[in-house]
Amino acid sequence: MDFYLQRLQNAISSATAGMNAEKLALRPGADKWCVAEILEHLYLTYTGTIKGFEKCLQAGKPLARVPTLQDRMRTMVVVKLAHMPEGRKAPPNAMPRGLPPERVLAEVVEKIAAMDAIITEAESKFGSELRLLDHPILGPLQAKEWRKFHWVHGRHHLKQMQRLQSKPLKSQAASFEL
Repeated sequence: MDFYLQRLQNAISSATAGMNAEKLALRPGADKWCVAEILEHLYLTYTGTIKGFEKCLQAGKPLARVPTLQDRMRTMVVVKLAHMPEGRKAPPNAMPRGLPPERVLAEVVEKIAAMDAIITEAESKFGSELRLLDHPILGPLQAKEWRKFHWVHGRHHLKQMQRLQSKPLKSQAASFEL
């Protein structure tokens, strides 16, 4: 498995070990995601990446467009500098929808492995230097950039989860049953 995705898997496994319904429901405010929604968002980004690479492989060619200057700048900040800017709204397909938290907890680490496998397959088929698929915000990315993006993005949200779990917060979310 890729170094960044292995680190991501380990970090998520560690962060979610011993999670219960109360911890999953921790929410800093009515307009902020709870821990379960953060995990679901990550899960949806992994399944979305898998679906995108499946389409790429089915098409038999990379599906990336030519990057714009803005794409290159965003990719440089997030992937090269490993900085995830605050306050960016998630694309609609990565917004939490209320998936059962127990399903997300059970499958999120497996999805990272599946994502690594399909990115590796596309990279082997089309080459490591080609941009393979468009990210909805960053634009066209190479396989290695997709992997590092997911590490940077996951790390950003894991920090949010750690802050939620370390503060005494009022549980303002609907209760989840595990």
